Amino acid sequence: MNTEALLREMRRQLHDGGLHGTLLVRNLHTGEELGIEPDTELPTASLVKVPLALATLERIRRGELHGAMMLDVPPGRITTPGPTGLSRFRHPVRIAVEDLLYLSTCLSDGTAADALFDLTPPDQVTAILREFGLGGITVRHTMRELSDTPVERFDPAEAHLAYALAIDAGTGGRGHRVPQLDTTRANTGSARAYAGLLQALWRPSAIDPEVAGRVRDLMANNVLRHRLAPDFSSDATTWSSKTGTLLNLRHEIGVVEHSDGMAFAIAVLTESLVPAGTQPGADALMSQVARTLRDHLRQL
Repeated sequence: MNTEALLREMRRQLHDGGLHGTLLVRNLHTGEELGIEPDTELPTASLVKVPLALATLERIRRGELHGAMMLDVPPGRITTPGPTGLSRFRHPVRIAVEDLLYLSTCLSDGTAADALFDLTPPDQVTAILREFGLGGITVRHTMRELSDTPVERFDPAEAHLAYALAIDAGTGGRGHRVPQLDTTRANTGSARAYAGLLQALWRPSAIDPEVAGRVRDLMANNVLRHRLAPDFSSDATTWSSKTGTLLNLRHEIGVVEHSDGMAFAIAVLTESLVPAGTQPGADALMSQVARTLRDHLRQL
């Protein structure tokens, strides 16, 4: 199958599976890439924790922060499904900045991320990205805003109504009645922008090599591996990634490194058109489409 026919088929599969997707797969050695609407901007949910980790580690390198600095963090006390780590703690903790980085990036702990945002606010994270020549990713708010969506306000038996609102209340210009899904107010990015960030972390760039290496290590130890990992993990590969999930948004970015030395950056950002929270079929479809594009690009 030629490239154009393959892309048409992948778009059809996504549509039939109830997903609108923005995807990009890039060969990090040759720069060759394949994508589906890779420049479409979407709210990025927890993907923002990778730029946050980068900005925090860069400030540690500059001497503006210290990784061993201890912070008193109040408990998140969140009881709704989804949040992890300190977000579910019932009592205050005292914890080092570097350990907050682990919780934020590897466990996607929103309370840990907000403790880091208290040190490096959203506009400063964006500014550091721009210093590295990385455009297309904008950080506007902390993670607290993501724990106050319609799904938290509905009775669990009516949660589908929150997902229906997320699907139907958008505008043609990507505004939205739900602020966390409005691209003028949310943290945003595109598949191409996040692939560019991955390339800057995995290949020589303006980012300090030690800082880049530490972000790569955090992503390699990500414990949320239910989405793309099944199609990219094996004894002959290393899969380093970060997921993002909010209402009908399902995202994952990562780099697969093969034992033969080849490496591919993969960014998949999707909106589900199905009003349900648990959709393992959508996760599997995202993974299959990304794997198909990677396989085709590798053959080229």
